[in-house]
Amino acid sequence: MSERFFHVLNVIAEDASALAVKLRGIGEAVWLSPGRAFDIGISGDTQAALAEARGIATKADINLVATAGRRKKLLVADMDSTIIGCECLDELAEMAGLKAKVSAITERAMRGEIEFAGALRERVALLKGLPLNALEKTYAERVKLNPGALALVATMKKHGARSCLVSGGFAFFASRVAALAGFDDQQANTLLDDGATLTGQVAEPILGREAKLAALEAEVSALGISFAEALAVGDGANDLDMIKRAGLGVAYHAKPVVAAAAGASIVHADLTALLYLQGYQDGEIVGHDFPPPFTGEVDRAR
Repeated sequence: MSERFFHVLNVIAEDASALAVKLRGIGEAVWLSPGRAFDIGISGDTQAALAEARGIATKADINLVATAGRRKKLLVADMDSTIIGCECLDELAEMAGLKAKVSAITERAMRGEIEFAGALRERVALLKGLPLNALEKTYAERVKLNPGALALVATMKKHGARSCLVSGGFAFFASRVAALAGFDDQQANTLLDDGATLTGQVAEPILGREAKLAALEAEVSALGISFAEALAVGDGANDLDMIKRAGLGVAYHAKPVVAAAAGASIVHADLTALLYLQGYQDGEIVGHDFPPPFTGEVDRAR
């Protein structure tokens, strides 16, 4: 495909076979995953083709992807609501009976309506006095990998890529999630405690939007690669800078401000979509025996 086309439309849909027929006027499908994911080579007006395809399709993830350097050598991923299916701080707040109050602040911060660091300090302050065993209970009961996370990290690692988890959340959770999902490294904020309870403070400096971009830049430099060879994925406003800087920046079930700015957006499919965006076929995906890459009617207030 890369020898004939500079760009492809990458299409992921629950009923991709029927959609491939509808899109024949744009081009023929080259299958990555029978019945669920395919590419269409585009040689003319790429934006017009993208708009036409999205106008035809419903409940499908359709993105325009350059074929040169399509498979990335670095993955930098957000954690909360990206690699895992919850916001850890909100779940901790529920342990303290404050989830509604904290979640409202989280939502505003992730939409970019308020500054991240200040919002984080405000929310953590509300957790003062929460017993430390609440962290372990939250991890055990609430933290689950999103579908496709294991396949994403394992497949990219198998093909020589490095993977890093970069979270505005907390190292207690990020260290465990990174180990569980197979990431090579992780960075996150540190909750402070007095040995028995949380103090209501977080260690400074806070890892937020600028720090996530800095982490991407540091990894690119250490690997001696270009930004074009990196993939960054996230869902909130504090992920925007790294998403826009990476060669493949993906908004994953993201807030509107993020989806509008990202080079690619995944709304319906699970994290295996990031492999199809890179042109991987099912036979190349580690653990390819997974169910279809759709999360159902999940709407995280985007």
